[in-house]
Amino acid sequence: MTWSRLIRSELRKLTTTAMPLAFLAVLALLAIVNGIAVAFGTDMDGSKAFISTAEDQQSLMAFAANAFMGAGLFGAVAAAREYGHHTVVPTYLAVPRRHRAVLAQYAAVAVGGAVLSLIGAALTMGAVAAALPSTEYGFLVSSGGVVRVLAAATFAGACGAVFGAGIGGLIRNTGGALATAVLILIVAPPLLVQLATDTASWIPSTLANVVSGVATDTGTFAAIAVLVAWAAVPAAVGLLAVERRDVV
Repeated sequence: MTWSRLIRSELRKLTTTAMPLAFLAVLALLAIVNGIAVAFGTDMDGSKAFISTAEDQQSLMAFAANAFMGAGLFGAVAAAREYGHHTVVPTYLAVPRRHRAVLAQYAAVAVGGAVLSLIGAALTMGAVAAALPSTEYGFLVSSGGVVRVLAAATFAGACGAVFGAGIGGLIRNTGGALATAVLILIVAPPLLVQLATDTASWIPSTLANVVSGVATDTGTFAAIAVLVAWAAVPAAVGLLAVERRDVV
C-alpha cells in the first residue's frame, strides 16, 4: 500500500465509529461550562475581573492544555482498541512491515486529534464570546490572539494524540492505556512539581499555555520542541514494542 492509502484507511477507522462523536460531545459540554462561567461566575469580591482584559479573556479561552490531554486520551483509545477488537490483525496482514502501519496510524490520530482540538477551541471561544454580552465587557482578544489560540490547540491536539497512540500501542488494553495516559498527564505532573519545582515549566499543560501565548515559563519555540518530544518518546517506544512482539 502507498502511504496515502494507509493513512486514508486509518482515518476511515477513526471516522466510522462513534468515538469521535463522544469526544465532540465532551468538547461541547466544556464549551457550555465556559460560557456559563463567563455569564454567571465572579471573583471572590463579586467582580468579573477574570474577563476584564484581553489577556484574561485569552487565558480563559486558551484550549491547548485541554487539547493535549483530551487528544492524548483519544489517541490512547484509538490505538489500544485495535488490539482489543483484533482489528489490528488484518491491518498487519495487509501491511507486513508493521512500522508503516503504525506510522500511518500515528498520522491519522494526529489529524483526528488536531481537528477535534480545533473544534474544541472554536467552541470554547464561541461560548465565551456569546456569553460576554451578558456582562459589562466585550470581546477584547485581538485577531492575532484568536489565531494563536486556535493554532496552539490544533498543534497540541496533534501532539497529544500521537502521545496517546504510543501509549495505546505499548499497553494494548483500552482501560490500561487510558489509565496510563491519565496517570502521566493528570496525576503525575502535580506530584512531580511538588518533588522538583523546576519541572513545572516542562509539563504539557504549561508548555501548551506558552504556545497559546498565555504563559511565559519558557520560550515559544522551546515549548513547541518539548511538546513534540512529549509525543515522540512514547510514540517511538510504542513503535518499537509493536515491531518486537506478537500481534495478539
